[in-house]
Amino acid sequence: MKKNYFLTIIIILLVSLSCQQKPTGYIYNEGRVFGTYYHFTYDNAVGNKHNEITALLESFNRSLSTYDTASTISRFNKGEQNVVADPFFTRVFNTAIVISEQTYGAFDMTVAPLVNAWGFGFKKMDAVTPQLIDSLKQFVGMQFVSIENGVLVSKKPGIMLDASAIAKGYGVDVVAAFLKSQGIKNFMVEIGGEIVTSGVNPKGNLWRIGIDKPIDDPSVQNRELQMIIQLSGKALATSGNYRNFYEKDGKKYAHTIDPRTGYPVQHSLLSATIVAGDCMTADAYATACMVLGLDESMALIENIPNVEACFIYQGDSAMNVTYTSGFGQFLDFSN
Repeated sequence: MKKNYFLTIIIILLVSLSCQQKPTGYIYNEGRVFGTYYHFTYDNAVGNKHNEITALLESFNRSLSTYDTASTISRFNKGEQNVVADPFFTRVFNTAIVISEQTYGAFDMTVAPLVNAWGFGFKKMDAVTPQLIDSLKQFVGMQFVSIENGVLVSKKPGIMLDASAIAKGYGVDVVAAFLKSQGIKNFMVEIGGEIVTSGVNPKGNLWRIGIDKPIDDPSVQNRELQMIIQLSGKALATSGNYRNFYEKDGKKYAHTIDPRTGYPVQHSLLSATIVAGDCMTADAYATACMVLGLDESMALIENIPNVEACFIYQGDSAMNVTYTSGFGQFLDFSN
């Protein structure tokens, strides 16, 4: 369930929006966090906030990064007792519980042992056998973890958590909330392809975002756009299996692991792009859809208020695109 880091191209282009006035000056910040790159663009209402944002992200990283051995999630994964669930962790965990129930276990933070076994996690890949997968599946299930009196509780020894399919989206939300708290109304926050938008771009227009065509390209050298959408006041996340995969003995192994079976998914869905009110939600649903496949994902998202999706899937001879009933409002046909 580990999310792909480079799934969207952020493009600021011209889109006519007659009722908006052009803002006067924008600030651009960029750098690395969560093992990927970030790009923040925001109006110059109160000056450059890069130092405050990076400090905020460092605090966030100390909660949910599996690569920080002292983080909240790492301490839990090492089996420490009495690990206090900080506010960042608590918000992510509570959302994960809800989405796991909605998706019948297709989204599950306890998938970490399986992700590691298949070589996509934070530990060395094991030699995968059916016996190994069966043995690891006994440690998968959100019912085995809870927060009681503010402390993380494991109901079975060996439970491990992986927040990579939801935490990055929440990190985007955290930065966006900070900018709003500072009185900044126009911004785009992007971390590794997960996005939150507000107001208008430096040209006074809606934010325009390119969605990649899902071509197998681990080196990210041959990017092509499938479509461009325009957003304001919305969040976006994309998940796909066309960048993070490996081939062994002539077979492709994608990074999306189905927590219910223990194996990498094998279906026609190539990428899922979710538009929602917050990026944490979009992030988690995008991954869940890549587990569920096209038909189940369409049925799921159509029944969730204020959430829309675009799915790119492999047809008999070509890639096809379909989307939920409300997604069309975001499409940009200007080019």
